[in-house]
Amino acid sequence: MAFIIVAPYLRTDPIVAKVYDLEAKVVERVVLPDVFRLPVRIDLIRRAFHSAHTARIQPKGRDPLAGKRRCGKYWGIGYGLARLPRLPNGRAVFAPNTVGGRRQFAPTPLRKIHEEINKKEMRYAIASALAATSSRDFVIKRGHIVPQSIDSLPIVVVDDLEKVERVKDMKSWLMKMGLWADIERAHDRIRIRAGKGKRRGRRYTNPKSLLFIVSSPRAPIINAISNLPGVDYLTPNTLHILKLAPGGAPGRLTVITVGALESIKSLFKVVTL
Repeated sequence: MAFIIVAPYLRTDPIVAKVYDLEAKVVERVVLPDVFRLPVRIDLIRRAFHSAHTARIQPKGRDPLAGKRRCGKYWGIGYGLARLPRLPNGRAVFAPNTVGGRRQFAPTPLRKIHEEINKKEMRYAIASALAATSSRDFVIKRGHIVPQSIDSLPIVVVDDLEKVERVKDMKSWLMKMGLWADIERAHDRIRIRAGKGKRRGRRYTNPKSLLFIVSSPRAPIINAISNLPGVDYLTPNTLHILKLAPGGAPGRLTVITVGALESIKSLFKVVTL
């Protein structure tokens, strides 16, 4: 099924990208699909990211009887004490300003957390985030390290890269391309999270580095990149705004295979007004 994207204009002339092989040499040139020439809608990308991010948050609430299980009773006037429910020993209970009392405005599971978005808006945001990967300015603004030898983005490689199974071979190819510096940047910036999250299963914060778009989720390359710091992968059928524009900031440094590029071309049809 193809998605039709209606755009007021396209940014530049057709983008010609170099295709690299496993030796980091240029073997041919291809014309990128028109989806990479769409205008980058930062406002729409941030809204789509917010929608996808809030969709993963689990609603939480409090026990309806929390802080209300002590049978306190107001004594009345004439005791020189504050007018609060009290136990027979004089301890104040139940009220929000007492120790062990209820919360005044406790979280409720009925609160609406998910920011909804239209399907067409989400598709346009994904297409716009794809277009941002072809802009060197957006990629550098995100903080990625792009070698001067690479003058066309995204980085298009031959389909043989998907057959790489070992991390050692993948590291060798990344060093030949000059992309290993971005992996080291993500590794050097791993930090311990501030706050309570460090004891809730998310102790470390890991910056994002390369994004691989491959043709199949069962490609051997997934095993080779799974443990590299900040590296993610997508397929043309699973494009997601959380990985294309982490934090709502478009322009992720992307490596895409020729087969995946053809699938994206057939998936997005761009129509100009």
